[in-house]
Amino acid sequence: MRAQMQAMAQRIDSLEAELATAQAQAETANKVAQAATETAVAAKASADKAPPVKVTWKGAPQIEGEGGWKFKLGGRVNIDAGVDNAPNSTGRDDGFGSEVRRARLRAEGSMPGGVGYKIEADFAGSTTILTDAYLSFSHKDLTFKIGQFNTFQGFEELSSSLHTSFMERAALTDAFNFERRIGASVEYEKGDVLLQGGVFTDNYTATPNKNWSVDTRAVYMPKIGDTQLHFGGSFHYADYENGSTIRYRQRPFEHFTSERFIDTRAFSAKSERGIGLETAMISGRFHAAAETYWQKVARTGMPDPTFFGGYVEAGYFLTKGDSRGYKNGVYDRVKPVTGFDKGGIGAIEINARYDHLDLTDAGIVGGTQNAYQFSLNWSQTAYTKIMLDYSRLQYKDAIYPTASGDTSYAVDVVAMRAQIDF
Repeated sequence: MRAQMQAMAQRIDSLEAELATAQAQAETANKVAQAATETAVAAKASADKAPPVKVTWKGAPQIEGEGGWKFKLGGRVNIDAGVDNAPNSTGRDDGFGSEVRRARLRAEGSMPGGVGYKIEADFAGSTTILTDAYLSFSHKDLTFKIGQFNTFQGFEELSSSLHTSFMERAALTDAFNFERRIGASVEYEKGDVLLQGGVFTDNYTATPNKNWSVDTRAVYMPKIGDTQLHFGGSFHYADYENGSTIRYRQRPFEHFTSERFIDTRAFSAKSERGIGLETAMISGRFHAAAETYWQKVARTGMPDPTFFGGYVEAGYFLTKGDSRGYKNGVYDRVKPVTGFDKGGIGAIEINARYDHLDLTDAGIVGGTQNAYQFSLNWSQTAYTKIMLDYSRLQYKDAIYPTASGDTSYAVDVVAMRAQIDF
């Protein structure tokens, strides 16, 4: 009996030891759980305090943070091919041609305080070219910009190449050397009014030099009902360093050829002054635009020539509900109502344009070009497009005569583009 009592006592002592150990382990587990809970609460509080990040899709991801932070990588690719046909006896290199017209990458965004930025490079061709590279500062209705960017020389020139009616802009924009330049500008936009002005030097590829220019543009853009109207004008003055020459010339519509049938050739210039007028209308499926531009060149001891360019175009969407985009005084993106992404066929648009360029005046015979052009544009989505263009160009005083000495003849061009941007 005594032995049994001792065994029972030993068993009780063992159970009490096991119970103490279990209680100690439970207390340790409780402390660990409490610490984990506190860590989770702290992490949630920290997450709640962190600024929210919003990612939207605009051809490519656009990242937005609290307070005005925004960042996006983007780009575009234009691939062109076509055929141009000139009189055989001119000896020009015509026929089939193709090129990567543009292959651009860009980074753009904004920071708190109204600061914006953009840098873009074009990798098409044999060299990489910087297109835009600037900082901007916005406050209420004003935007200040410094860097390299487009000057303010007209409606179509300032409209992105992604959103034009034809594969190439009207002849005057290329012939009169509209381009991006290094400078500083200010823009005022409020309601239906847009005012732009800036002082510039030259494109970065031509610097350093002593050239400088002033460019201004004013736009009135009222909307009456569903109809968007556009009226504007621009002024350009450029002063050239001593001994400068200038040259105006133009390709037969398409960029993949290096031929120019009208060309002033280089001549001396002290300065140039340009005056442009522009108008446009968008009403439902229909749209139209027109521009004129006079470019006068000052020369020493010789008559001052004035050259002229202008165009008028109109277009119509064959697909119901589609329309040209318009924003901030220029054409904007076409957004198909029933694009491929919505199970539809996209937006189909037809356009016609008459384009005139006269490079003959004051003893300079550069020739005259009259172009009759048609385009068929198919936007499968807001970020993809296929374009088919035809252009018949009538020349007078072309720089390349035929075998019979004739300088008045026609050149025909058929071209196609595949386009994507993001």
